[in-house]
Amino acid sequence: MSLKDQITDDMKAAMRAKEAGKLGTIRLLTAAMKQKEVDERVELDDGMILAIIEKMIKQRKDSIQQFEAGGRQDLADIEKAELAVLGTYMPAALSDDEVAAAVAAAVTETGAAGPQDMRKVIDVLKARLAGRADMGKVSGLVKAALTR
Repeated sequence: MSLKDQITDDMKAAMRAKEAGKLGTIRLLTAAMKQKEVDERVELDDGMILAIIEKMIKQRKDSIQQFEAGGRQDLADIEKAELAVLGTYMPAALSDDEVAAAVAAAVTETGAAGPQDMRKVIDVLKARLAGRADMGKVSGLVKAALTR
């Protein structure tokens, strides 16, 4: 079952169960997916859908931080609930050791010699680790590996 089909099935289940919060979040996701399909005139594959979900998760995390800093815990709780729903569609996260091993393998594979080759390594890792690792942390690990 594709990710798109799973999202559609989950939306139907949320409608039947009258889960308004979950349904609203899934509708936001499907709207973002349809917008991307219309804008770029493409049929979304699982990788593209994961990229949309990652973007939405990042937005929710930023919003939670801002709402908590502003003393709006009620709005932060709504964002946290949306974050939990979106997180169910992400693949299992890799451990720190697995990410470090992937970084080491990519550095070796690309033959990167220094910080000037960071883009090559990141491009390789982006395809392999999409949705399974925080690319900000990966970037830091790559930088550390290339400056040794």
